[in-house]
Amino acid sequence: MASSAAVPFWRAAGMTYITYSNICANLVRKCLREPFKAESMNREKVHFSLSKWADGKPEKPVLRSDAPEV
Repeated sequence: MASSAAVPFWRAAGMTYITYSNICANLVRKCLREPFKAESMNREKVHFSLSKWADGKPEKPVLRSDAPEV
């Protein structure tokens, strides 16, 4: 039996809530004035390490720093 409840617009658009919230956050960051804009863009950067595994042991990790596209 189908539900007649209202569907959130982000779900109706085929997005997840995380995708929707990331789009909103990017829009807010772009609207900020300096120096707040620069500070918020610095917080947006992501740092992580990536290790490949061989024979059940990790190889040397590769450090990555990715910033989302602006």
